[in-house]
Amino acid sequence: MAIISSHQPQNNPNMQIHEKRQSNPLPTWDLSDLYSSPECPKLKNDLQNAKELINTFSQQWQGKLNNLSGKELACTIQAYEQINEILGKISSYAQLIFATDSTQPKNTQFYQDIQEKITDLSTSFLFFTLELNQLDEKNLREKLKTQDLYPWKPFLDRIRILRPYQLSNEIEKLFHEKSVTGSSAWSRLYDETLAALQIPFQDQHISLGKALNKLSSSNSEERKQVAKGLGEVFNNNLKLFSLITNTLAKDKQISDQWHGFLRPDSQRNCNNQIEDEVVDALVQSVTHNYKNLSHRYYQLKAKWLGVDKLNHWDRNAPLPDDQDLEISWEEAKKIVFDAYNEFDPRLGKIIQEFLNHEWIDATLRPGKASGAFAHPTVPSVHPYILLNYYGRSRDVMTLAHELGHGIHQMLAAKQGYLLSDTPLTLAETASVFGEMLTFQSLLKKQIDLKKRRILLSHKVEDMLNTVVRQIAFYQFERKVHEARKENELLPEQIGQFWLDTQKESLGPAFEFTLDYNTYWTYIPHFIHAPFYVYAYAFGDCLVNALYSIYQEGYKNFQDNYIQMLQAGGTKNHKELLTPFGLDASDASFWQKGLNVINHFINELEKI
Repeated sequence: MAIISSHQPQNNPNMQIHEKRQSNPLPTWDLSDLYSSPECPKLKNDLQNAKELINTFSQQWQGKLNNLSGKELACTIQAYEQINEILGKISSYAQLIFATDSTQPKNTQFYQDIQEKITDLSTSFLFFTLELNQLDEKNLREKLKTQDLYPWKPFLDRIRILRPYQLSNEIEKLFHEKSVTGSSAWSRLYDETLAALQIPFQDQHISLGKALNKLSSSNSEERKQVAKGLGEVFNNNLKLFSLITNTLAKDKQISDQWHGFLRPDSQRNCNNQIEDEVVDALVQSVTHNYKNLSHRYYQLKAKWLGVDKLNHWDRNAPLPDDQDLEISWEEAKKIVFDAYNEFDPRLGKIIQEFLNHEWIDATLRPGKASGAFAHPTVPSVHPYILLNYYGRSRDVMTLAHELGHGIHQMLAAKQGYLLSDTPLTLAETASVFGEMLTFQSLLKKQIDLKKRRILLSHKVEDMLNTVVRQIAFYQFERKVHEARKENELLPEQIGQFWLDTQKESLGPAFEFTLDYNTYWTYIPHFIHAPFYVYAYAFGDCLVNALYSIYQEGYKNFQDNYIQMLQAGGTKNHKELLTPFGLDASDASFWQKGLNVINHFINELEKI
């Protein structure tokens, strides 16, 4: 449960560029609903309590699951959930403290200390999920006939999907224990290195977040200068980032070989409860539409900017007549609330919960995590939202996106810690749908053709970033992980994979300078969550298809939509989409979603 749902930080880590602070104060979260401080007695007591519960749990149940009745097995799962919620609460707090300011040594020390403690504690009851997978299928089916155990079937199904790949208890325990000095340690090194980067710009040095923001500047010379500075700094750190990437790819390859995963993305697909074939259908559909979507749009953009070719630093450039005036925080809150509330007041009520409490951190400050995320924490508390608000229209969409995650997490909380967590393929549903509601609300009110073009161009670029760019990221990862099986990769090889996939996805409208080969280095998902990225494209296409039938007046849409979010992780994508008459295994499903982007580009061509 202690995961972070990100709003595409790899596209544009802070999707905002306005450096002028808002006249009204921006909110900063209050984490005391979790713990009052890293040193507070409650946190120490929870760690001790978890340790005692785990010891009792292990002594009572290790090696005995096979002989339990269905009712007894249900009791063990409830106890397991209780322990995990305590650990999840502690872990969530440490992650949020780290995100608040990762440059503070006390924060990084606390984060690492908690990671190590939780890894040690969770190792002691790792046996539980391993033994669940060792239960005979016939035996388990008999147990599931009992009223007490059956509600836990989705949890058991999620665990047992990895059954064919499970190793012995001792080997799995070794993999788990070594992660804190293996992949987690390399990820931490990457994070701390990235957070400390200073990018030369004019006569000063600025943070990575500010530098990436300037790629959306209306001043072409500023975009060019900052792009040069980014390339210079990325190149200076290229050896380290290549080492981290090579090491983690090899680490994953070793794990995949031992477990028997045939493809580098298969474990991710299993965890997402989605078949390899469905992912392939998504990737093929998007790739097939590159020409009609991104290639066509960026050729339009080049025409609007008055150039034959776009430079890579022009991808997020505003249009010439895009004034994109500063939007106050109060106005942003109203825009998003109105959009959700108009769709369904039940969602508007949840939005008010976030806006009226100190659950959002939008303040700009050094050391704070770039981008945006919604962290679910634990069902007994509430989610927390982080974003960096600069007052741009895209910031409003980021707020709508993260509040969508928050709504999803709040509605699913009733399923409990183990069943509220949604597979990644569905985790972006509420967030992207919320963006679409907000966008459509603004679009309906806009009758000025120039301003309508600006709105549409913003939306199309966001959708291309979410669909086309993420699939290009996925293809880049596949190339890296497949090639790493043969030998360690030189930085130039990784850079070439990056350039090839970028050229294919963005199309002939772009020129790429040599230093663009290093831009893969700042994409954190490649390090933290290999093959996560296709979930964004999955979610966007899914939402586009959902929104299409909503516009068509699908009966009881709002009720079915809210029930889908309330289900959390109790249903897979097939079960959740059935009430809407949709099927992700059908190629026409993906085309239905992509047609929404195509329709917007058609309107832009007419304007």
